Amino acid sequence: MEWVEITSRTVEEAKDAALDQLGVDTVDAEFEILEEPSRGLFGKMKGQARVRARIAPTQPRPKVERRDRRKKSSGSSGGRKQTQRPATPATEAPPVAETVPTAKRPDRRRDSQKATPTEKETTTVTETVDVDLVEHTRIVTEFLDGLVDAFDLEGRVESVSIDEDTSEVRVEGRDLGILVGPKGNTLSAIQELSRTVIHRKVSGSAAGRVRLDVAGYRQRRREALALFTGGVAEEVRASGVQKALEPMGSADRKVVHDTVNDLDGVSTISEGEEPRRRVVIIPS
Repeated sequence: MEWVEITSRTVEEAKDAALDQLGVDTVDAEFEILEEPSRGLFGKMKGQARVRARIAPTQPRPKVERRDRRKKSSGSSGGRKQTQRPATPATEAPPVAETVPTAKRPDRRRDSQKATPTEKETTTVTETVDVDLVEHTRIVTEFLDGLVDAFDLEGRVESVSIDEDTSEVRVEGRDLGILVGPKGNTLSAIQELSRTVIHRKVSGSAAGRVRLDVAGYRQRRREALALFTGGVAEEVRASGVQKALEPMGSADRKVVHDTVNDLDGVSTISEGEEPRRRVVIIPS
């Protein structure tokens, strides 16, 4: 994964911008601080912070002590209950922009939890194997194939190469709304499950990333969000007053940043803490 280099007023702002450009959270990224602003006369900061970042290689999860689990038996009903599946949802309305003052975002670093083995546990050494993007994509494709069958849906699963570091696994078909959910929440959960599947299938680091889409939902969302962002950016450029979009996920924030980066007279910053983090469009 290639590094991205960001320059901003502070190290935290540079890190935030790098996260939004990569489309990942803090725990999924690696940082290198290349330059920090210095403190001048009367405490005034001089210079700018320069940070570079990249998506961190996926690491296998630590082994933890397993607790005994009791399986609960469930009674079987006489017949199969028929449930009405929601139709493939249309893309929801774009987020609302509001004029707000820019605020500093508090540190969102998370403490990592380390598993502590007991005295009775025997330490085993396993060989780790790096997973290339092709193998990563194959595992996720098989997982989605099984998921479609488990839901008794009619869908075709295929993978598409986006660039050398990214591929997309798509599910195409009708009546797939159950895999998308309200505002794409179910689709986001399936994305997280696919990462768990990778961790259980193989050990070692994974190169690149695999994103998911169902019935073209995320593609339509990206197009609508880019169009909406362009309109808000034009208002900011004309009025000279910054506007903040509603909180959104890292993937949507990346669409906003990329769209504004191609426009003159405006730029973006991020503020807030997950899951209420949002993009502010400001005049340059």
